[in-house]
Amino acid sequence: MNLMEKERLVRDKAEELEPASAEAVIEWAVSAFSNITFACSFGAEDVVIVDMLQKISPKTDIFYLDTDFHFEETYATRDRLAKRYNLEFVRGVPKLTPEQQAEQYGDELWKSDPNLCCNIRKVVPLTEILSKYDAWITGIRRDQAPTRANAKKVEYDYKFGLIKFNPIADWTSDDVWNYIRKHDVIYNPLHDNNYPSIGCSHCTRQVMPGEDPRAGRWSGKEKTECGLHK
Repeated sequence: MNLMEKERLVRDKAEELEPASAEAVIEWAVSAFSNITFACSFGAEDVVIVDMLQKISPKTDIFYLDTDFHFEETYATRDRLAKRYNLEFVRGVPKLTPEQQAEQYGDELWKSDPNLCCNIRKVVPLTEILSKYDAWITGIRRDQAPTRANAKKVEYDYKFGLIKFNPIADWTSDDVWNYIRKHDVIYNPLHDNNYPSIGCSHCTRQVMPGEDPRAGRWSGKEKTECGLHK
């Protein structure tokens, strides 16, 4: 399938699947693309999709980017999910260890140049993983950030050169938590301690009452995305 054919498919399916349920979007995605993967960060949205995938297509690859800087609670959530569903997550790793990164770029790169840190520890490993697939699934929602407001349930990802599915793009935070409670889905306990959006431990803080849900990410910086989706 060439680029023009992919773009036509995306246009047709984006319109057709916009009113569809998240499960229906995932069902079509995995049936249309056998070589598809899901990017999991172990946040609330992503554990919902892990649960859906295990019911719809349990053999679909699920990967995560191990930046070496995740919270212990995030790694524990990974392990609990793996045990419950009897699955093995594909682990994406940076080329540089934290020690090598510090030696090459200086200590605490996430403070001096957070974009470079994210590029080394997230974007480059993601690019390598996605190069092996024809399509990917994400847990992004439109109301999470202005940069995600126009996300379609099916779109062509020009940055990584493959088709991208955002099955819960039209969900609210309440929709996510209603699903988690209804289906007793394992989730990161940091969510219960004022961490609505969870990234690396160095760049994520608690969100205070009245703040934007993503205010805890790269607090004090102009940065709002790690570079995976924009």
